[in-house]
Amino acid sequence: MSPQNPQPATPGSENYYVARPQSGQGRGVLVLHAWWGFNQFCRTFCDRLAQEGFVALAPDLYHGATAATIEEAKKLRGKLKQETVAAEITRAAEHLRAICGAGQIGVVGFSLGGYLALWLADQQASPVAATVVFYASRNGDYIASPSAFQFHLAETDDYVAASGVKKMQKSLQTAGKEAEFYTYAGTTHWFFESDRADAYDAPAAELAWRRTIEFLHKTLNRMMCQQSEI
Repeated sequence: MSPQNPQPATPGSENYYVARPQSGQGRGVLVLHAWWGFNQFCRTFCDRLAQEGFVALAPDLYHGATAATIEEAKKLRGKLKQETVAAEITRAAEHLRAICGAGQIGVVGFSLGGYLALWLADQQASPVAATVVFYASRNGDYIASPSAFQFHLAETDDYVAASGVKKMQKSLQTAGKEAEFYTYAGTTHWFFESDRADAYDAPAAELAWRRTIEFLHKTLNRMMCQQSEI
């Protein structure tokens, strides 16, 4: 594995963190951080993806700022502008596609990042073939989305309404999309994030990690085969 330092993107002033496997090549996975910002947990997650053979790219949507408390995170999230974030994520996806030389990529998002991952997967001509969401949902029809979906949800979650999850399930079912929903017993929001001592659940996180890697390999390899047959 050879993770790279954050790199300036062009155009724009974003910082990207890129982690590559030993071979230097692999299927691309975009990583979208939670409202804490791009922190050490995100770096480690990207590096772990690289160890599994993926090229992981994470945009820093807060441009260097991070939060340690919920109050700080709310302030940082409140400064985000929808159009700006949308443009930054779109450019990051295109940058990743250019790095990998591939038409389609995967995306993994945590909480705020999960919502944004769903937004990206729902866009017209989206490049996303595999969407992994940790504790998030989003209204949308997803009919035109080329993506398959996998959700990792907490049993008790003050930030994700059960009704929203049901709507998400119905939307994807109506759209005829492949979707996996996993709810982890005894967990709360942020259960996957090892730096959140109040929520981290090691057994659940390990199971979610294995499922994520299996899903990404299966879905992205399948898309690669389909493209090669065209």
